[in-house]
Amino acid sequence: MHRYQILIEYVGINFIGWQIQSKGNSIQKLIQNKISKLLKEKISLIGSGRTDKGVNAWGQSAHFDTKKKIINVKKFIQSLNFFLNQKLISITEIKKRNLNFHARYSAKERIYEYIILNRIAPASLDKNKVWHIKKKLDLEIMKKGAKKLLGTHDFSTFRASNCYSESPIRTMKKINIKRINKKVVIQFKSRSFLRNQVRSMVGCLKYLGEKKWNLKKFTEVFKSKKRTLCAPPAPSHGLFLEKVIY
Repeated sequence: MHRYQILIEYVGINFIGWQIQSKGNSIQKLIQNKISKLLKEKISLIGSGRTDKGVNAWGQSAHFDTKKKIINVKKFIQSLNFFLNQKLISITEIKKRNLNFHARYSAKERIYEYIILNRIAPASLDKNKVWHIKKKLDLEIMKKGAKKLLGTHDFSTFRASNCYSESPIRTMKKINIKRINKKVVIQFKSRSFLRNQVRSMVGCLKYLGEKKWNLKKFTEVFKSKKRTLCAPPAPSHGLFLEKVIY
């Protein structure tokens, strides 16, 4: 048996998310079917984690096992992408791994990035890949709010009601907020995240940046552990799974 890791880039707007579900087109199912046809055997594709409907990725990671050794990796990637790229999915790399490697459980860190287009004019080139906010955001107060989220905490406030994780406790290792031209880029690093956690944190940081909340209100909402007090989550299309670190 041979195990391979694949790195995947995709635009999530036309999918129900990464995970195979009973209805709808998922990214996992589409890639799994294409690999199965190329290798002429039933393949099970295991991802590093679920991304929700509309969420994008620059560096999703997954693995699969096959009875056959892939001799020509370059040709295999090209054949896969011939079919997948029509759906705005690309396999960027394939790596041979030992059988102890697991795309999900071997991951040490995951990096997500959220992109806000902060200007009067809506997006054209980046349509469905950024969150358009007209009012200029105060990055200094957003950075102060982000510092409150660092470390190990109960993140129940930012947890979706249908989250499948056993515990709301997570350790936020790094949050970086920067302005690049008219874009505000927020990067989050943690070993794992709760469902909707990143989008919910961005929604609350946006309230800070717009001066709808002050720092005291932001902290109270976070510490309350009450989902009902959370600001509306940021839309999924501005979120990217940037990288999974092993």
